[in-house]
Amino acid sequence: MSEPLEPEPSPGVRIVRIGRPQRRNAVDTETAERLYQEFSEFDRDPDAKVAVLTGDQSAFCAGADLSNLPRLRDSGPLGPTRLELSKPTIAAIDGWCVAGGVELAAWCDIRVAGETAKFGCLERRWGVPLIDGGTVRLPRIVGLGRAMDLILSGRGFDAVEAERIGFVQRLVPAGHALGAAVELANEIASYPWPAVVHDRLSAYESYGLSTADALANEDRHGREVIFDPAFSDGVAKFHADQLRRRNEGSR
Repeated sequence: MSEPLEPEPSPGVRIVRIGRPQRRNAVDTETAERLYQEFSEFDRDPDAKVAVLTGDQSAFCAGADLSNLPRLRDSGPLGPTRLELSKPTIAAIDGWCVAGGVELAAWCDIRVAGETAKFGCLERRWGVPLIDGGTVRLPRIVGLGRAMDLILSGRGFDAVEAERIGFVQRLVPAGHALGAAVELANEIASYPWPAVVHDRLSAYESYGLSTADALANEDRHGREVIFDPAFSDGVAKFHADQLRRRNEGSR
């Protein structure tokens, strides 16, 4: 099957490929180490803004390679799943996204999936625990009850259900997940950057805080944006957009 044409990543967008299509992109020790290094480098690079994690059209990721289990590491057995990045990540999902693949996808901020993608915590069938953040992130994404159904039953579910329960945010034609994810990443990377970074961090940091503390934290992040010299660029863009709309409306 030929790969569909995809948008060219903007200079601030980085594509990270799991890179084991012959094993349905199951992660072994070498791959886990590479993914950790690539995402660590992405987070350090001042010119990088958004990362897209992908497998291929047949599989996003089938989890850990049970014939060569990734070794346990502080950053997560599958590589980066315990890293707390300072920038957005998007999962581009086509084909199989099961076991640890669900956990890798849940680690990302946004999930874009092809309509024939297949999901499931299938490791339940072999007594393998969720150890790459699945028991933490799945409940936060889809709610505790739905997460317990998926985790404890280990049942498979399709892309339509994944979108319905909120695990997938954007559903696209099969084979087009990467292109749609890159297009979204390009859009995010084009925005004035301080607000993107601080709004993302504020949303994550609100977990576990009281409403008052979460609002105070949001205020702190907002002030850092407003008093950043780059804030004037966003204001200028707003006025330019307003002027353009007025001019278009007067034609």
